[in-house]
Amino acid sequence: MGNYLILAVSILLAVTGQLLMKKGMMQFGAFPIKELLSHLIPMFLNPFVFFGFACFGLSSIFWLVVLSRLPLSLVYPMVSVAYVLVAFASMIFFKESVSLARWMGIGIIILGVILISRS
Repeated sequence: MGNYLILAVSILLAVTGQLLMKKGMMQFGAFPIKELLSHLIPMFLNPFVFFGFACFGLSSIFWLVVLSRLPLSLVYPMVSVAYVLVAFASMIFFKESVSLARWMGIGIIILGVILISRS
């Protein structure tokens, strides 16, 4: 598997993990931070949260492979592509609105990734 394909898999798994954890926490509901410890086990028993963490774990394994092959100064900024993907997916799956200011920031992120990938 090519180095950039492994990087893409790592990023996609991280994005999937975020989306799954968000879905799970939407089902779980909000709670005060002082109750975090008492909510840990029930949170992890939610299948979306559980599989979200599993995706994050797999993402980390692929990330280790990426780190063994490519310069960190090149690949770490590319992880910011996940911000873009999460914004689009949040609009689609969670009906979140993304303001013009956020889109402008996302555009700057994309420009930065393009510039870094050409160096």
